Amino acid sequence: MELVGIVNELQARRLEMKSRLERTHKHIHEKEEPVSANFSEQIKQTENDQLVMALDAEAAAEIRQIDAALKRIDQGVYEQCASCGSQIADARLKAIPYTDCCIDCANQQ
Repeated sequence: MELVGIVNELQARRLEMKSRLERTHKHIHEKEEPVSANFSEQIKQTENDQLVMALDAEAAAEIRQIDAALKRIDQGVYEQCASCGSQIADARLKAIPYTDCCIDCANQQ
């Protein structure tokens, strides 16, 4: 497997997720508009905030997974399943380059 390409892909994805985190953090914590006096608008704003918080949490989780994958590459165990120790299929790593488990272990989780 071409690890240099994987590293580049992971680093690019990490930058993308960091950018998303910056945007969602700004939306959550640096609002420029006051809360609407209209109750139905408040409900929409709350729903939007919840969605943005979910996107924020997803991006943070993906960054942690990417960082762990980069660490596994450095340690020489990138292609090894963290659960059972078997080799992770190349196709799986190409589809989800930050995965740490083989398809069998993923299906058991």
